Amino acid sequence: MFTPQGPTVRELAVQALSSVEHGYDLLAPKFDHTPFRTPEPFLRSVTRALEGIGPFGSGLDLCCGTGAGMDVLRTVCRERVTGLDVSTGMLDVARRREGPGGPPAGWVRGDARALPFGPAFDLVVSFGAFGHFLPRELPGLFAQVHSVLRPGGRFAFPMVAPARPGSRGYWAMLGFDAAMRVRNAVWRPPFVMYYRDFRLGDVRRELARAGFTVELYALPEFGRRHDGSPRCRMVVATRTGSPA
Repeated sequence: MFTPQGPTVRELAVQALSSVEHGYDLLAPKFDHTPFRTPEPFLRSVTRALEGIGPFGSGLDLCCGTGAGMDVLRTVCRERVTGLDVSTGMLDVARRREGPGGPPAGWVRGDARALPFGPAFDLVVSFGAFGHFLPRELPGLFAQVHSVLRPGGRFAFPMVAPARPGSRGYWAMLGFDAAMRVRNAVWRPPFVMYYRDFRLGDVRRELARAGFTVELYALPEFGRRHDGSPRCRMVVATRTGSPA
């Protein structure tokens, strides 16, 4: 799972016993050499799907980490792109890896639950960050995204279909979430990261309550499950009204 340039077991243990912010500050220099970075096939697939909807004006990468999603925004946005993350360490790495070309980029340290922007964006994307938010935080999170989008702006992110019950992936995620719950019950500060709490039905309901209309786009590169449903979808939520 990890390359030789990735973190050691000891480094991962120290990170796991830290807060989310400090943990990612510690992991940042080696984060791109871990399986936690969004894989390139997901980024390319989302880029192609957004190219069919856009182009867009200004874009925001929510919880941008080391900036993988910023490459998507640079392709589909024409005016300006911004990366926001709570971790100073991750932002430092993102700034250093910023490539040439595309619209001007800015980097902001901030909390996705209290965004420091007005309605300045036409597109907000996010990759792999939603496990850091508890289910009860989704209404506030989606309301914040709604508030920084211009009318008609889009909020887009990929969602992988849940693992089939009894499969290796199912037990791996169940075990990881259980271990995190035990860790957070006995250790402070908490490190919130739960893979199984971000469910499509809950997401669609809370997006609608926040004032979005929701469309689902199959990402065909990842194929379909045995029941014919997509293995991966892109959720596209459009700002059309005010939060309920």
